[in-house]
Amino acid sequence: MLQIETVILITGILLLLGIASNKLSARIGVPVLLLFLVVGMLAGSEGIGRIEFEDYSLANSIGTVALCLILFDGGLRTSHHAIRSVWKPAALLASIGVLITTAVTGLAASWILRISVLEGLLLGSIVGSTDASAVFSVLRSGGVNIRRRLAETLEVESGSNDPMAIFLTIGLIQVLTGAVAPGPALLGLFLTQLVVGSVAGLLVGYAGVWTLKHIHLDSAGLYPVMATALALLSFGLAATLGGSGFLAVYLTGIVIGNQRPVFHRGILLFYDAAAWICQILMFMTLGLLSFPSRLLDVAGVTLLIAAVLIFVARPLAVFLSASWFGFSRNELFFLSWVGLKGAVPITLATFPMLAGLPGASVMFDTVFVVVLVSALIQGWTLPAAARFLKLDVPNQPAPPLTLEISSLRDVDGDIVDYYVEIGCRAAGCKLKDLGLPDEVVVAMIARGHEIIMPQGSSKIESGDHVVVVMRPALRGQVDRVFSRQ
Repeated sequence: MLQIETVILITGILLLLGIASNKLSARIGVPVLLLFLVVGMLAGSEGIGRIEFEDYSLANSIGTVALCLILFDGGLRTSHHAIRSVWKPAALLASIGVLITTAVTGLAASWILRISVLEGLLLGSIVGSTDASAVFSVLRSGGVNIRRRLAETLEVESGSNDPMAIFLTIGLIQVLTGAVAPGPALLGLFLTQLVVGSVAGLLVGYAGVWTLKHIHLDSAGLYPVMATALALLSFGLAATLGGSGFLAVYLTGIVIGNQRPVFHRGILLFYDAAAWICQILMFMTLGLLSFPSRLLDVAGVTLLIAAVLIFVARPLAVFLSASWFGFSRNELFFLSWVGLKGAVPITLATFPMLAGLPGASVMFDTVFVVVLVSALIQGWTLPAAARFLKLDVPNQPAPPLTLEISSLRDVDGDIVDYYVEIGCRAAGCKLKDLGLPDEVVVAMIARGHEIIMPQGSSKIESGDHVVVVMRPALRGQVDRVFSRQ
Protein backbone atom coordinates (compact mmCIF):
# COMPACT_ATOMS: atom_id res chain seq x y z
CA MET A 1 0.00 0.00 0.00
CA LEU A 2 1.48 3.33 -1.06
CA GLN A 3 1.93 6.01 1.60
CA ILE A 4 -0.09 9.21 1.17
CA GLU A 5 3.09 11.24 0.58
CA THR A 6 3.98 8.95 -2.33
CA VAL A 7 0.45 9.17 -3.73
CA ILE A 8 0.60 13.00 -3.62
CA LEU A 9 4.00 12.98 -5.35
CA ILE A 10 2.81 10.60 -8.08
CA THR A 11 -0.37 12.64 -8.61
CA GLY A 12 1.63 15.84 -9.02
CA ILE A 13 3.98 14.19 -11.52
CA LEU A 14 1.06 12.74 -13.50
CA LEU A 15 -0.69 16.12 -13.65
CA LEU A 16 2.49 17.78 -14.94
CA LEU A 17 2.90 15.03 -17.51
CA GLY A 18 -0.74 15.53 -18.48
CA ILE A 19 -0.18 19.26 -19.08
CA ALA A 20 2.93 18.46 -21.12
CA SER A 21 0.89 15.91 -23.11
CA ASN A 22 -1.71 18.58 -23.86
CA LYS A 23 0.96 20.91 -25.26
CA LEU A 24 2.39 18.04 -27.32
CA SER A 25 -1.11 17.19 -28.55
CA ALA A 26 -1.62 20.74 -29.80
CA ARG A 27 1.70 20.64 -31.68
CA ILE A 28 1.41 17.28 -33.45
CA GLY A 29 -2.38 16.94 -33.63
CA VAL A 30 -2.68 13.73 -31.60
CA PRO A 31 -5.91 13.53 -29.53
CA VAL A 32 -5.05 14.54 -25.99
CA LEU A 33 -7.02 11.67 -24.43
CA LEU A 34 -4.79 9.21 -26.30
CA LEU A 35 -1.67 10.80 -24.86
CA PHE A 36 -3.19 10.76 -21.35
CA LEU A 37 -3.87 7.03 -21.70
CA VAL A 38 -0.37 6.38 -23.04
CA VAL A 39 1.23 8.31 -20.16
CA GLY A 40 -0.83 6.22 -17.72
CA MET A 41 0.28 3.02 -19.44
CA LEU A 42 3.93 4.11 -19.32
CA ALA A 43 3.58 4.85 -15.60
CA GLY A 44 1.98 1.45 -14.95
CA SER A 45 3.43 -1.85 -13.74
CA GLU A 46 4.66 -2.81 -17.22
CA GLY A 47 5.92 0.66 -18.09
CA ILE A 48 8.85 2.75 -16.94
CA GLY A 49 6.99 4.00 -13.85
CA ARG A 50 6.42 0.49 -12.41
CA ILE A 51 3.37 1.64 -10.44
CA GLU A 52 1.39 -1.43 -9.37
CA PHE A 53 -2.33 -0.70 -9.80
CA GLU A 54 -5.08 -3.26 -10.39
CA ASP A 55 -7.93 -1.90 -8.27
CA TYR A 56 -10.90 -1.94 -10.67
CA SER A 57 -13.29 -0.73 -7.97
CA LEU A 58 -11.16 2.36 -7.23
CA ALA A 59 -10.69 3.05 -10.94
CA ASN A 60 -14.45 2.80 -11.42
CA SER A 61 -15.01 5.27 -8.57
CA ILE A 62 -12.44 7.75 -9.93
CA GLY A 63 -13.92 7.47 -13.43
CA THR A 64 -17.47 7.98 -12.15
CA VAL A 65 -16.64 11.12 -10.14
CA ALA A 66 -14.54 12.55 -12.97
CA LEU A 67 -17.26 11.92 -15.56
CA CYS A 68 -19.82 13.49 -13.24
CA LEU A 69 -17.89 16.78 -13.12
CA ILE A 70 -16.98 16.68 -16.84
CA LEU A 71 -20.64 16.24 -17.79
CA PHE A 72 -21.66 19.03 -15.42
CA ASP A 73 -19.12 21.31 -17.09
CA GLY A 74 -20.47 20.28 -20.49
CA GLY A 75 -24.01 21.06 -19.37
CA LEU A 76 -22.99 24.49 -18.06
CA ARG A 77 -21.75 25.36 -21.57
CA THR A 78 -24.69 23.89 -23.54
CA SER A 79 -27.17 26.61 -24.52
CA HIS A 80 -30.95 26.32 -24.67
CA HIS A 81 -30.62 27.26 -28.33
CA ALA A 82 -28.54 24.13 -28.93
CA ILE A 83 -31.08 21.94 -27.14
CA ARG A 84 -34.02 23.43 -29.05
CA SER A 85 -32.36 23.18 -32.46
CA VAL A 86 -30.87 19.67 -32.27
CA TRP A 87 -32.73 17.72 -29.57
CA LYS A 88 -34.57 15.51 -32.06
CA PRO A 89 -31.58 14.10 -33.96
CA ALA A 90 -29.48 14.05 -30.78
CA ALA A 91 -32.20 12.12 -28.90
CA LEU A 92 -32.50 9.52 -31.65
CA LEU A 93 -28.72 9.13 -31.87
CA ALA A 94 -28.53 8.80 -28.07
CA SER A 95 -31.18 6.07 -27.97
CA ILE A 96 -31.90 4.23 -31.23
CA GLY A 97 -28.40 5.01 -32.49
CA VAL A 98 -26.74 3.44 -29.43
CA LEU A 99 -29.07 0.44 -29.70
CA ILE A 100 -28.14 -0.12 -33.39
CA THR A 101 -24.42 0.33 -32.66
CA THR A 102 -24.66 -2.15 -29.78
CA ALA A 103 -26.50 -4.76 -31.83
CA VAL A 104 -24.22 -4.64 -34.88
CA THR A 105 -20.98 -4.50 -32.88
CA GLY A 106 -22.19 -7.12 -30.40
CA LEU A 107 -23.13 -9.66 -33.06
CA ALA A 108 -19.80 -9.12 -34.80
CA ALA A 109 -17.91 -9.50 -31.48
CA SER A 110 -19.81 -12.69 -30.71
CA TRP A 111 -18.70 -14.19 -34.03
CA ILE A 112 -15.11 -12.88 -33.94
CA LEU A 113 -14.37 -13.78 -30.30
CA ARG A 114 -16.45 -17.00 -30.38
CA ILE A 115 -18.44 -16.02 -27.31
CA SER A 116 -22.17 -16.16 -26.62
CA VAL A 117 -24.49 -13.63 -28.25
CA LEU A 118 -25.33 -12.11 -24.85
CA GLU A 119 -21.62 -11.65 -24.03
CA GLY A 120 -21.07 -10.12 -27.47
CA LEU A 121 -23.98 -7.73 -26.95
CA LEU A 122 -22.52 -6.79 -23.55
CA LEU A 123 -19.26 -5.83 -25.23
CA GLY A 124 -21.22 -3.92 -27.87
CA SER A 125 -23.17 -2.02 -25.22
CA ILE A 126 -19.95 -1.01 -23.46
CA VAL A 127 -18.53 0.60 -26.62
CA GLY A 128 -21.89 1.68 -28.05
CA SER A 129 -22.06 5.28 -26.83
CA THR A 130 -20.18 8.35 -28.02
CA ASP A 131 -17.98 9.51 -25.16
CA ALA A 132 -18.77 12.98 -23.76
CA SER A 133 -15.31 13.66 -22.35
CA ALA A 134 -13.71 12.83 -25.72
CA VAL A 135 -16.18 14.91 -27.75
CA PHE A 136 -16.06 17.93 -25.41
CA SER A 137 -12.25 17.76 -25.45
CA VAL A 138 -12.02 17.68 -29.24
CA LEU A 139 -14.74 20.24 -30.02
CA ARG A 140 -14.01 22.73 -27.23
CA SER A 141 -10.22 22.70 -27.10
CA GLY A 142 -9.81 24.02 -30.63
CA GLY A 143 -9.02 20.67 -32.25
CA VAL A 144 -11.94 20.86 -34.69
CA ASN A 145 -14.01 23.89 -35.66
CA ILE A 146 -17.15 22.81 -37.54
CA ARG A 147 -20.60 24.16 -38.36
CA ARG A 148 -22.55 25.13 -35.29
CA ARG A 149 -25.53 22.78 -35.73
CA LEU A 150 -23.22 19.83 -36.32
CA ALA A 151 -21.14 20.58 -33.23
CA GLU A 152 -24.25 21.08 -31.09
CA THR A 153 -25.70 17.75 -32.25
CA LEU A 154 -22.52 15.92 -31.28
CA GLU A 155 -22.29 17.64 -27.90
CA VAL A 156 -25.93 17.01 -26.93
CA GLU A 157 -25.77 13.41 -28.19
CA SER A 158 -22.59 12.59 -26.28
CA GLY A 159 -23.89 14.25 -23.13
CA SER A 160 -27.19 12.36 -23.16
CA ASN A 161 -26.41 8.90 -24.54
CA ASP A 162 -24.88 7.40 -21.39
CA PRO A 163 -28.25 6.23 -19.94
CA MET A 164 -28.82 3.87 -22.88
CA ALA A 165 -25.26 2.46 -22.72
CA ILE A 166 -25.40 2.08 -18.92
CA PHE A 167 -28.87 0.53 -19.08
CA LEU A 168 -27.74 -2.01 -21.70
CA THR A 169 -24.52 -2.80 -19.82
CA ILE A 170 -26.14 -3.23 -16.40
CA GLY A 171 -29.15 -5.03 -17.86
CA LEU A 172 -27.06 -7.55 -19.80
CA ILE A 173 -24.80 -8.16 -16.78
CA GLN A 174 -27.89 -8.87 -14.67
CA VAL A 175 -29.22 -11.23 -17.34
CA LEU A 176 -25.86 -13.04 -17.58
CA THR A 177 -25.65 -13.41 -13.79
CA GLY A 178 -29.29 -14.51 -13.55
CA ALA A 179 -30.35 -11.52 -11.46
CA VAL A 180 -33.08 -10.48 -13.90
CA ALA A 181 -34.88 -12.10 -16.81
CA PRO A 182 -35.10 -10.47 -20.25
CA GLY A 183 -38.39 -8.71 -20.91
CA PRO A 184 -40.52 -6.25 -18.89
CA ALA A 185 -38.03 -6.11 -16.01
CA LEU A 186 -35.28 -4.99 -18.39
CA LEU A 187 -37.51 -2.35 -19.99
CA GLY A 188 -38.48 -1.11 -16.52
CA LEU A 189 -34.78 -0.68 -15.69
CA PHE A 190 -34.29 1.56 -18.74
CA LEU A 191 -37.39 3.69 -18.08
CA THR A 192 -36.34 4.13 -14.45
CA GLN A 193 -32.86 5.25 -15.54
CA LEU A 194 -34.31 7.76 -18.00
CA VAL A 195 -37.28 9.17 -16.05
CA VAL A 196 -35.68 9.34 -12.60
CA GLY A 197 -32.47 10.78 -14.03
CA SER A 198 -34.36 13.49 -15.94
CA VAL A 199 -36.63 14.48 -13.04
CA ALA A 200 -33.79 14.55 -10.49
CA GLY A 201 -31.57 16.58 -12.81
CA LEU A 202 -34.20 19.21 -13.57
CA LEU A 203 -35.39 19.51 -9.95
CA VAL A 204 -31.89 19.95 -8.56
CA GLY A 205 -31.05 22.33 -11.42
CA TYR A 206 -33.95 24.74 -10.84
CA ALA A 207 -33.61 24.51 -7.06
CA GLY A 208 -29.90 25.20 -7.45
CA VAL A 209 -30.51 28.28 -9.61
CA TRP A 210 -32.86 29.75 -7.00
CA THR A 211 -30.35 28.97 -4.24
CA LEU A 212 -27.39 30.49 -6.08
CA LYS A 213 -29.36 33.68 -6.76
CA HIS A 214 -30.70 34.15 -3.22
CA ILE A 215 -28.15 32.65 -0.82
CA HIS A 216 -25.83 35.74 -0.90
CA LEU A 217 -22.54 34.06 0.00
CA ASP A 218 -19.85 36.38 1.33
CA SER A 219 -16.94 34.70 -0.46
CA ALA A 220 -16.69 34.41 -4.25
CA GLY A 221 -14.87 31.08 -3.95
CA LEU A 222 -17.93 29.47 -2.36
CA TYR A 223 -20.09 29.81 -5.49
CA PRO A 224 -18.12 27.20 -7.51
CA VAL A 225 -18.16 24.99 -4.38
CA MET A 226 -21.93 25.42 -4.19
CA ALA A 227 -22.25 24.48 -7.87
CA THR A 228 -20.12 21.38 -7.25
CA ALA A 229 -22.34 20.39 -4.34
CA LEU A 230 -25.39 20.69 -6.60
CA ALA A 231 -23.71 18.52 -9.27
CA LEU A 232 -22.86 15.80 -6.74
CA LEU A 233 -26.33 16.05 -5.19
CA SER A 234 -27.97 15.64 -8.58
CA PHE A 235 -25.88 12.62 -9.49
CA GLY A 236 -26.21 10.96 -6.09
CA LEU A 237 -29.95 11.56 -5.80
CA ALA A 238 -30.67 10.10 -9.23
CA ALA A 239 -28.36 7.11 -8.75
CA THR A 240 -29.77 6.36 -5.27
CA LEU A 241 -33.31 6.31 -6.66
CA GLY A 242 -32.28 4.00 -9.51
CA GLY A 243 -31.96 6.64 -12.23
CA SER A 244 -29.10 7.73 -14.44
CA GLY A 245 -26.78 9.97 -12.46
CA PHE A 246 -24.90 10.97 -15.62
CA LEU A 247 -28.05 12.22 -17.34
CA ALA A 248 -29.14 14.01 -14.15
CA VAL A 249 -25.88 15.90 -13.67
CA TYR A 250 -25.79 16.91 -17.36
CA LEU A 251 -29.34 18.32 -17.14
CA THR A 252 -28.53 20.12 -13.89
CA GLY A 253 -25.57 21.76 -15.62
CA ILE A 254 -27.75 22.85 -18.56
CA VAL A 255 -30.36 24.44 -16.27
CA ILE A 256 -27.80 26.29 -14.12
CA GLY A 257 -25.67 27.39 -17.07
CA ASN A 258 -28.60 28.90 -18.97
CA GLN A 259 -30.07 30.73 -15.97
CA ARG A 260 -26.80 32.66 -15.46
CA PRO A 261 -26.47 32.45 -11.66
CA VAL A 262 -24.42 34.81 -9.51
CA PHE A 263 -20.66 34.59 -10.23
CA HIS A 264 -21.44 32.72 -13.45
CA ARG A 265 -18.10 33.60 -15.06
CA GLY A 266 -16.19 32.40 -12.00
CA ILE A 267 -18.08 29.09 -11.96
CA LEU A 268 -17.20 28.51 -15.63
CA LEU A 269 -13.52 29.27 -15.02
CA PHE A 270 -13.47 26.92 -12.03
CA TYR A 271 -15.01 24.11 -14.06
CA ASP A 272 -12.70 24.70 -16.97
CA ALA A 273 -9.84 23.82 -14.61
CA ALA A 274 -11.79 21.05 -12.86
CA ALA A 275 -12.69 19.36 -16.16
CA TRP A 276 -9.04 19.31 -17.23
CA ILE A 277 -7.91 17.87 -13.90
CA CYS A 278 -10.63 15.22 -14.10
CA GLN A 279 -9.70 14.27 -17.66
CA ILE A 280 -6.01 13.95 -16.82
CA LEU A 281 -6.55 11.89 -13.66
CA MET A 282 -9.31 9.74 -15.18
CA PHE A 283 -7.51 8.77 -18.38
CA MET A 284 -4.21 8.24 -16.60
CA THR A 285 -5.85 6.09 -13.91
CA LEU A 286 -7.45 3.97 -16.62
CA GLY A 287 -4.08 3.82 -18.36
CA LEU A 288 -2.46 2.56 -15.14
CA LEU A 289 -5.09 -0.17 -15.02
CA SER A 290 -4.03 -1.62 -18.37
CA PHE A 291 -1.37 -4.26 -19.07
CA PRO A 292 0.27 -3.71 -22.50
CA SER A 293 1.25 -7.39 -22.75
CA ARG A 294 -2.39 -8.43 -22.39
CA LEU A 295 -3.48 -5.78 -24.88
CA LEU A 296 -1.13 -7.23 -27.49
CA ASP A 297 -2.70 -10.66 -27.00
CA VAL A 298 -6.13 -9.38 -28.07
CA ALA A 299 -4.97 -6.74 -30.56
CA GLY A 300 -5.59 -8.80 -33.69
CA VAL A 301 -9.23 -9.73 -33.08
CA THR A 302 -9.94 -6.36 -31.49
CA LEU A 303 -8.90 -4.54 -34.65
CA LEU A 304 -11.63 -6.45 -36.49
CA ILE A 305 -14.21 -5.44 -33.86
CA ALA A 306 -13.03 -1.82 -34.01
CA ALA A 307 -13.31 -1.87 -37.81
CA VAL A 308 -16.92 -3.10 -37.60
CA LEU A 309 -17.71 -0.43 -34.99
CA ILE A 310 -16.11 2.45 -36.90
CA PHE A 311 -16.94 1.56 -40.51
CA VAL A 312 -20.25 -0.31 -40.19
CA ALA A 313 -22.09 0.06 -36.87
CA ARG A 314 -21.70 3.81 -36.25
CA PRO A 315 -22.43 4.88 -39.87
CA LEU A 316 -25.48 2.61 -39.98
CA ALA A 317 -26.74 4.06 -36.68
CA VAL A 318 -26.22 7.65 -37.90
CA PHE A 319 -27.87 7.21 -41.30
CA LEU A 320 -30.87 5.39 -39.80
CA SER A 321 -31.28 7.90 -36.93
CA ALA A 322 -30.31 11.32 -38.32
CA SER A 323 -31.14 11.22 -42.03
CA TRP A 324 -34.60 12.67 -41.37
CA PHE A 325 -33.45 16.03 -39.98
CA GLY A 326 -32.03 17.94 -42.92
CA PHE A 327 -28.37 16.97 -42.57
CA SER A 328 -26.44 16.85 -45.84
CA ARG A 329 -24.68 13.67 -46.90
CA ASN A 330 -21.31 15.13 -45.92
CA GLU A 331 -22.66 16.03 -42.47
CA LEU A 332 -23.97 12.49 -42.00
CA PHE A 333 -20.57 11.08 -42.99
CA PHE A 334 -18.91 13.37 -40.46
CA LEU A 335 -21.38 12.41 -37.70
CA SER A 336 -20.55 8.80 -38.52
CA TRP A 337 -16.84 9.46 -38.14
CA VAL A 338 -17.16 11.24 -34.77
CA GLY A 339 -18.27 8.19 -32.81
CA LEU A 340 -15.37 8.80 -30.46
CA LYS A 341 -14.75 6.37 -27.62
CA GLY A 342 -13.05 7.39 -24.40
CA ALA A 343 -13.33 7.02 -20.66
CA VAL A 344 -16.98 5.90 -20.52
CA PRO A 345 -16.37 2.55 -22.32
CA ILE A 346 -13.30 1.80 -20.19
CA THR A 347 -15.21 2.70 -17.01
CA LEU A 348 -18.15 0.52 -18.11
CA ALA A 349 -15.69 -2.28 -18.88
CA THR A 350 -14.89 -2.47 -15.16
CA PHE A 351 -18.53 -3.46 -14.46
CA PRO A 352 -18.10 -7.08 -15.72
CA MET A 353 -14.87 -7.29 -13.69
CA LEU A 354 -16.69 -6.17 -10.53
CA ALA A 355 -19.56 -8.58 -11.28
CA GLY A 356 -17.09 -11.48 -11.60
CA LEU A 357 -18.19 -12.53 -15.08
CA PRO A 358 -16.06 -15.22 -16.79
CA GLY A 359 -13.83 -13.67 -19.44
CA ALA A 360 -14.25 -10.18 -17.99
CA SER A 361 -10.51 -9.44 -18.18
CA VAL A 362 -10.45 -10.27 -21.92
CA MET A 363 -13.48 -8.00 -22.39
CA PHE A 364 -11.75 -5.16 -20.53
CA ASP A 365 -8.60 -5.51 -22.65
CA THR A 366 -10.69 -5.64 -25.83
CA VAL A 367 -12.57 -2.46 -24.91
CA PHE A 368 -9.30 -0.71 -24.01
CA VAL A 369 -7.82 -1.47 -27.44
CA VAL A 370 -11.04 -0.34 -29.16
CA VAL A 371 -10.76 3.01 -27.34
CA LEU A 372 -7.10 3.37 -28.35
CA VAL A 373 -7.95 2.61 -31.99
CA SER A 374 -10.89 5.05 -31.94
CA ALA A 375 -8.77 7.82 -30.44
CA LEU A 376 -5.90 7.18 -32.84
CA ILE A 377 -7.84 6.74 -36.09
CA GLN A 378 -10.97 8.86 -35.58
CA GLY A 379 -9.63 11.48 -33.18
CA TRP A 380 -6.43 12.11 -35.11
CA THR A 381 -8.18 12.46 -38.47
CA LEU A 382 -11.14 14.62 -37.41
CA PRO A 383 -9.66 17.96 -38.59
CA ALA A 384 -8.71 16.40 -41.94
CA ALA A 385 -12.17 14.81 -42.25
CA ALA A 386 -13.87 18.16 -41.58
CA ARG A 387 -11.73 19.83 -44.26
CA PHE A 388 -12.23 16.98 -46.76
CA LEU A 389 -16.01 17.08 -46.30
CA LYS A 390 -15.95 20.93 -46.44
CA LEU A 391 -17.57 21.26 -43.03
CA ASP A 392 -14.89 23.24 -41.22
CA VAL A 393 -15.38 26.93 -40.52
CA PRO A 394 -12.73 29.58 -39.81
CA ASN A 395 -11.57 29.57 -36.22
CA GLN A 396 -11.95 32.98 -34.64
CA PRO A 397 -8.76 34.03 -32.86
CA ALA A 398 -8.92 34.22 -29.09
CA PRO A 399 -9.09 37.75 -27.65
CA PRO A 400 -5.70 39.02 -26.45
CA LEU A 401 -7.31 40.09 -23.17
CA THR A 402 -10.64 39.93 -21.38
CA LEU A 403 -12.70 42.33 -19.27
CA GLU A 404 -14.48 40.87 -16.26
CA ILE A 405 -16.80 42.04 -13.50
CA SER A 406 -16.79 40.03 -10.27
CA SER A 407 -19.96 40.47 -8.25
CA LEU A 408 -21.42 38.51 -5.37
CA ARG A 409 -24.90 39.72 -6.23
CA ASP A 410 -27.09 39.16 -9.26
CA VAL A 411 -26.16 41.88 -11.79
CA ASP A 412 -28.38 42.74 -14.76
CA GLY A 413 -25.54 43.16 -17.23
CA ASP A 414 -23.44 41.34 -19.82
CA ILE A 415 -19.89 41.78 -21.06
CA VAL A 416 -19.57 40.49 -24.63
CA ASP A 417 -16.45 40.24 -26.79
CA TYR A 418 -17.28 40.70 -30.48
CA TYR A 419 -14.71 39.63 -33.06
CA VAL A 420 -14.95 41.85 -36.16
CA GLU A 421 -14.74 39.51 -39.14
CA ILE A 422 -14.18 40.57 -42.73
CA GLY A 423 -17.63 41.54 -43.99
CA CYS A 424 -18.91 42.51 -40.54
CA ARG A 425 -21.38 45.42 -40.58
CA ALA A 426 -19.27 47.33 -38.04
CA ALA A 427 -15.98 47.01 -39.95
CA GLY A 428 -14.78 50.38 -41.23
CA CYS A 429 -17.32 52.33 -39.15
CA LYS A 430 -16.71 54.89 -36.42
CA LEU A 431 -18.23 54.13 -33.02
CA LYS A 432 -20.56 57.13 -33.20
CA ASP A 433 -21.99 55.82 -36.48
CA LEU A 434 -22.90 52.32 -35.22
CA GLY A 435 -26.27 53.34 -33.84
CA LEU A 436 -25.88 51.42 -30.59
CA PRO A 437 -28.70 51.73 -28.01
CA ASP A 438 -28.23 54.23 -25.19
CA GLU A 439 -27.62 51.59 -22.49
CA VAL A 440 -24.74 50.01 -24.41
CA VAL A 441 -21.12 51.01 -23.75
CA VAL A 442 -18.05 49.99 -25.76
CA ALA A 443 -15.54 49.47 -22.98
CA MET A 444 -12.44 48.53 -24.95
CA ILE A 445 -11.10 47.77 -28.43
CA ALA A 446 -8.25 45.27 -28.72
CA ARG A 447 -6.25 45.38 -31.96
CA GLY A 448 -3.42 42.88 -32.03
CA HIS A 449 -1.44 43.50 -28.86
CA GLU A 450 -2.69 47.10 -28.58
CA ILE A 451 -5.53 48.42 -26.44
CA ILE A 452 -7.50 51.30 -27.97
CA MET A 453 -9.51 53.48 -25.61
CA PRO A 454 -12.87 53.91 -27.37
CA GLN A 455 -14.07 57.34 -28.40
CA GLY A 456 -16.81 58.41 -30.77
CA SER A 457 -14.28 58.93 -33.56
CA SER A 458 -12.59 55.56 -33.03
CA LYS A 459 -12.73 53.49 -36.22
CA ILE A 460 -13.37 49.75 -36.01
CA GLU A 461 -11.29 47.53 -38.29
CA SER A 462 -11.52 43.88 -39.33
CA GLY A 463 -9.68 41.70 -36.84
CA ASP A 464 -10.56 43.88 -33.84
CA HIS A 465 -12.02 42.52 -30.62
CA VAL A 466 -14.68 44.96 -29.38
CA VAL A 467 -15.65 44.51 -25.72
CA VAL A 468 -19.19 45.75 -25.07
CA VAL A 469 -21.08 46.19 -21.77
CA MET A 470 -24.87 46.03 -22.04
CA ARG A 471 -28.11 44.90 -20.49
CA PRO A 472 -28.99 41.31 -21.52
CA ALA A 473 -32.26 42.48 -23.12
CA LEU A 474 -30.29 44.49 -25.67
CA ARG A 475 -28.05 41.59 -26.77
CA GLY A 476 -30.05 40.90 -29.96
CA GLN A 477 -29.78 44.49 -31.21
CA VAL A 478 -26.03 44.63 -30.58
CA ASP A 479 -25.53 41.21 -32.19
CA ARG A 480 -27.04 42.58 -35.39
CA VAL A 481 -24.63 45.54 -35.39
CA PHE A 482 -21.65 43.18 -35.26
CA SER A 483 -23.10 40.54 -37.63
CA ARG A 484 -21.99 39.97 -41.21
CA GLN A 485 -23.46 42.05 -44.02
